[in-house]
Amino acid sequence: MNDLFAASRRARLIAAWLVAFAVAACTVAGTGSGTVAPGSAPVTFSWQSKDGGTTGTMTARLPDGRSFSGPFTQVTSTARIDDLRPFWVGWHPGWTDWAWGPPGPDFITVYSGRVIANLQGPDGSYMRCRFQLDKPAAGMSGGGQGQCTLTDGRMVDAVFPPSS
Repeated sequence: MNDLFAASRRARLIAAWLVAFAVAACTVAGTGSGTVAPGSAPVTFSWQSKDGGTTGTMTARLPDGRSFSGPFTQVTSTARIDDLRPFWVGWHPGWTDWAWGPPGPDFITVYSGRVIANLQGPDGSYMRCRFQLDKPAAGMSGGGQGQCTLTDGRMVDAVFPPSS
């Protein structure tokens, strides 16, 4: 009976170790840089993902020390509208120049390689971002560029080099 208990315990420990290893192996992270207009003051970005770079969290730090954090996602042809709703908090839904607007149907077909992020800062301010990936299949790890808009209307240009 003790041998059966010990074998079961070993199997559970091995399974837990394999799960932890798999999760750690899938975690990727990267950085980016940008400038805020007017004045071209430097902005730093960092991101982390547990699914290879298609969804995760992003942080942007402005030159005045304010930090904005929140989710990012690569919009794919299988994206559910419910998955996109958090990215419109504090904003009107959609971007008209991306040929899709406010959420309506349960599913929507969109273009690959596009990443959206909705970062919240201090005092209820927001930074909403959209990026075009250089290598969509690699997610954020493949690098990209785009722009963010601050609640006060200022624009931030951003560049993300490929992660190594």
